[in-house]
Amino acid sequence: MSGDDLKTEELTAIVEEIRERVRSRHPEGSAGGVALPDLMPLVHARDAAEVKVAAIGTVNPRPPGLVNNIAQALKRLAARLLDWHVREQIEFNRGVMTALEAVLTALSENNRALARLASQAEELRQSQQALREEVRAGSQELQDVRTHWAEWRLGWEQKLAANEVQFLRAVADLQGAFQHRSTLMESNFRELVRGQHTEFTGALDRSGLEIQKRLWADLERVRLEYERLIHAELRLVRQRAAIAAPAIAPPAAEPAPERPQIDWLAFAERFRGSRESVRERLRVYVPRFASCRAVLDLGCGRGEFLELMQEAGIPASGIDEHEEAVALCRERGLGAERAEIFSYLGGLAEASLDGIFCAQVVEHLPPARLPGLLRLAATRLQRGGLLVVETPNPESPAIFSTHFYLDPTHQRPAPPALMVFYLEEAGFGQIEVDRHGPDALDYAVIGRKLG
Repeated sequence: MSGDDLKTEELTAIVEEIRERVRSRHPEGSAGGVALPDLMPLVHARDAAEVKVAAIGTVNPRPPGLVNNIAQALKRLAARLLDWHVREQIEFNRGVMTALEAVLTALSENNRALARLASQAEELRQSQQALREEVRAGSQELQDVRTHWAEWRLGWEQKLAANEVQFLRAVADLQGAFQHRSTLMESNFRELVRGQHTEFTGALDRSGLEIQKRLWADLERVRLEYERLIHAELRLVRQRAAIAAPAIAPPAAEPAPERPQIDWLAFAERFRGSRESVRERLRVYVPRFASCRAVLDLGCGRGEFLELMQEAGIPASGIDEHEEAVALCRERGLGAERAEIFSYLGGLAEASLDGIFCAQVVEHLPPARLPGLLRLAATRLQRGGLLVVETPNPESPAIFSTHFYLDPTHQRPAPPALMVFYLEEAGFGQIEVDRHGPDALDYAVIGRKLG
């Protein structure tokens, strides 16, 4: 019993599905208020006609038996005999059924198209109705805005005028207060700056005077201490010279002209310059002796050049005729001894030196002895040995106006061209003249011994 109920439900579902397909393919009713043609009677008529057409040429069924077999055979024979007569009718029937099917299909498509158009028309009508409502509401709102705008504008103009008057009054009050305050501030600032400037100027003057007093006091104290130190050193040097004088043999060369009995160290300090300034002037010659290993300073004086050689690590010694100068050099740990230039050079072995430095000496010699000094120096230099001779520059006008004759032992200045000639005669080459600048008071002639 339950199996029969299940089959009945399945059949019912199949029938409903078929009906839905038929309704979707052949819509009925109305579309947008317009009644659509009902095609179901036409569909039923088509189905009945198809059944009739399909039954053409078949025989009616009968109960089985001999009679039925004979009747069926006779009917089939009659059908064959009449086939030529009913063939065209059958084809015509089938053509009519095909045309009917096409008409039914076209009508169904027409109904569906009408339904879609009706649906779109309904949507368009609803959209138009909504748009009309919106336009009506917007026009009403615009009318309200116009009505209120006139009222708002009048009130706004009145408030604007009142605010403008209040603003201008406030600006005028602020401007007056600012002007008054700025005037007071400017006056106070001027007074403050004037007072500070007065205080600063007074403090600056007082500080300047105090510093100047302290500076002059310090300078006076330094000068007194320096003079006491110099006099003490000179006194010590003279005492040592007096003790060692008997042990020194007189020079073999011809006696030098009588010299003034003055403090030559003080003389050099005043007219030659301080030791520091002389060191700086002589420093330019140090690189030229960098490769030398046996340098002799003729007339070493206070030992400025010997100190430069010692700082550069170049072996050097010096000679001078002033005992005070030699003692001063020895106190500073410099290799110096008292000797006469010609005697000392004559006692050296030939080619025993590779550098000779002679500053502010040749102008003290008689002019006739200068070539002999250069020839003697050449014999004591090795091949390629360096000779540097510094002397006052007679090409400078200041030399003859004051500087040359400040030293009472000066004989005659040696012009650069003459010195170059003497060096060439003595066997030197690669000669150059270093004038130290256009306004320099001294110059140097430099040469190397040829082989």
